[in-house]
Amino acid sequence: MTSTSQAAAAGADTPGPEDAGLSSTRVAKKDELAGRSPGRLMWTRFKRDRTGVISACIVLAFFLIAALAPVIAKLYGKDPYTRYGQLRPDLLNENFYPVKPNGGMDGEFWFGLEPGLGRDVFTQLLYGIRTSLSLAVIITLLSVVTAIVIGVVGGYFGGKVDYFLGRFTDLMMSFPNQLFFVAFTPVVAALLVDPRDEMPTWLRACVLIYVMWLLGWMTLARLLRGQTLSLREREFIEAARVAGTPPGRIVRKELLPNLVTPILVQATYMLPNSVTAIAGLSFLGVGLPEPTPDWGRMFATGAEIYQSDITYMFFPGGAMVIFILAFNLLGDSVRDAFDPKSGR
Repeated sequence: MTSTSQAAAAGADTPGPEDAGLSSTRVAKKDELAGRSPGRLMWTRFKRDRTGVISACIVLAFFLIAALAPVIAKLYGKDPYTRYGQLRPDLLNENFYPVKPNGGMDGEFWFGLEPGLGRDVFTQLLYGIRTSLSLAVIITLLSVVTAIVIGVVGGYFGGKVDYFLGRFTDLMMSFPNQLFFVAFTPVVAALLVDPRDEMPTWLRACVLIYVMWLLGWMTLARLLRGQTLSLREREFIEAARVAGTPPGRIVRKELLPNLVTPILVQATYMLPNSVTAIAGLSFLGVGLPEPTPDWGRMFATGAEIYQSDITYMFFPGGAMVIFILAFNLLGDSVRDAFDPKSGR
């Protein structure tokens, strides 16, 4: 081989400046990824998911609207309780339907008027979102905490503790929650309320929260129990036991951080399910009483008058569909972001 060919071969084997730059860039990216915490990696994957980001923005907008409902209503100049159609005869006709087309929508009443009572639909929708989300958040938090306690304790300790907690979970799952609530509400009213009086709104809300919490934690508890049974045999749990770490600290420091993914994902599914359940109970007439604004009761009213004024059902129906769809898509995106094998 000549000296020229030897030099060419050596040049081919030696990386050039461009190859060295690419290699250093790749190494820097690997080092950057290796130095990130699991939370930062999850956040990075989540930001790449456009569907998840848009869903999160929609969900956040609903919560902001619920929190700022009184402020928005004050700026708007209306409230959900005043019967504008009865105070002003020019707004409703002789059949108590809005005189103006499209349910009475105009510059004064943006979403129209409620047939019959003539209340403002826009402020009813605002306060209905506030009512439904407030109850759903409380129910979801109580259900998640209960599921964590029962599922993790049963899965970690096993034996008789797991057996009795498992049988208790099976027993609670045998109750149909909505039918149980329909039957339970009259009993509470008979025990705590004078027959001549109506059940107060706060008491009806407490009963609603209690029953839906009591019958809403079992699915997550069984899921967490299975995850805990798998985790307690791992090396880091065994090492903590050998080191003499108390069981409470093992649960807090070792198990719970590894259960964040199923807890968050299931919570994002439980909250919209609670919203639909609350609306369904109000639709059946056992939810929050009048005049508390509520999505379910708006559906019930819309079902009665849809042939004459279909516009009234459009706004609560559309708001509920958008909210539940966004929350379910958010749950899928959170699950994919926590999954390191996700292809997104």
